[in-house]
Amino acid sequence: MLIMKVILGLFGLGIVVFIHELGHFLAARLTGIDVEAFSIGWGNPILKKKIGEVEYRLGMFPIGGYCKMKGDTDYKEAWENIVNGIKPDKRSFLGSSPAARILVSFGGPLFNLAFAILLLSLIWGIGFEINTLENRIVLASEITGEIFPSDEAGLKTGDRIIEIAGTKTQYFHEVQEIITLNAERLLPVTIDRDGEIIHLSVRPVLDKATGAGKIGVYFWIDPVIESVAEGGPAEIAGLQTGDIIISVNGQLLNNSLDFIKILEGSPPSLAVEYSRGGLLYETLFTEENLSLGEANLGFSWRSVHYRTPRLSLPAAAAKGASESWKTLLVSIASLRLLFKGIDLMQAVSGPVRITYMMGDLAAQGFGQSVATGLRSMAEFLALISVALCVMNLLPLPILDGGMIILFTIELIRRKPAHPKAITVFQTCGMIIIFGLMFFAVFGDIMYLARR
Repeated sequence: MLIMKVILGLFGLGIVVFIHELGHFLAARLTGIDVEAFSIGWGNPILKKKIGEVEYRLGMFPIGGYCKMKGDTDYKEAWENIVNGIKPDKRSFLGSSPAARILVSFGGPLFNLAFAILLLSLIWGIGFEINTLENRIVLASEITGEIFPSDEAGLKTGDRIIEIAGTKTQYFHEVQEIITLNAERLLPVTIDRDGEIIHLSVRPVLDKATGAGKIGVYFWIDPVIESVAEGGPAEIAGLQTGDIIISVNGQLLNNSLDFIKILEGSPPSLAVEYSRGGLLYETLFTEENLSLGEANLGFSWRSVHYRTPRLSLPAAAAKGASESWKTLLVSIASLRLLFKGIDLMQAVSGPVRITYMMGDLAAQGFGQSVATGLRSMAEFLALISVALCVMNLLPLPILDGGMIILFTIELIRRKPAHPKAITVFQTCGMIIIFGLMFFAVFGDIMYLARR
């Protein structure tokens, strides 16, 4: 299974990188700049084929890639040969006009954003199944004993959060999304408490391990069984789909977390009272059955299932664009969290962790159905594609954003920078990027070691 996750993750990451480099490639061809090589992956090519003037390569290491244009090392060669400038050459990258270089640098990030819009438009155009939970909550303080912003705001277990910051919330994932993105901001909250509408305010705290906002609430799930695994402890105990768990070891259950609290006490057995068709029954999870299931008792709780409608082509494109734009804004806003004391080792993902997460998500989706697996992977690809767009536009040397600034200055000054200055600029950028990459990969290894 791990190998499959890695393969799926590498395949997905390879697609995103391919799209990015394709943007640079097409922009170069559009502006008349010659491309010498187009590669997916780094290292010595294991496959290569020359078509026309371009050599297409498949590198030994599948993470990354590059588009090698004519003359993209002219600055270094000019410095080494003690030359003060680059000879103009419309077919060469660094010898072409600043405007052409700016367009080529924008090509990669722009294609990543367009790719995300395309993926999300397809998803919304086809429609998809959503498994989620109601907007009803359980206070985390009842589980951990700690005090959270939810307690300070006056929320109570059983409340339904129906609106946050002016946005209606019908399901728990909608509640979670708003809270996650609004750490340290005071949010007006409207709740339904047993039919009474109450207006409160809550300020999510910043979780420094993840960079997300949190208020200390869990989802409420009614103790109704949705499915029972064949041969598992629940089936051995006689439980069936649709059964309602009333009590365990004499303790009444209001929601699924009450059941978890009982399990945390590691009882030797579980005396379960449940309702089926309006009649009460009892069963027993013996110590043997509990050890058979370990942490999994072989059943799942009932969740909410619904399917989004199929949108028309214009509506799907508009939805894909709006969702991509929202993700873009979130990615930009997330950068400020780097300066708020978050745990970078946990919150910042490198290529190894992204590959694992992408493969894990796809594998879980394919475990449900092919359609779910494809949708899960497409959504994650869209997210990574937008993130790659944002990261490459950062004003750092060697990244697209840094080069765009450099070429823009040249365009304004109408005078190219000295080759030595450009070489130093790019060398510093390479040191910064490799340093960040080393840090991210080390964090990835620590992340996988904890799993």
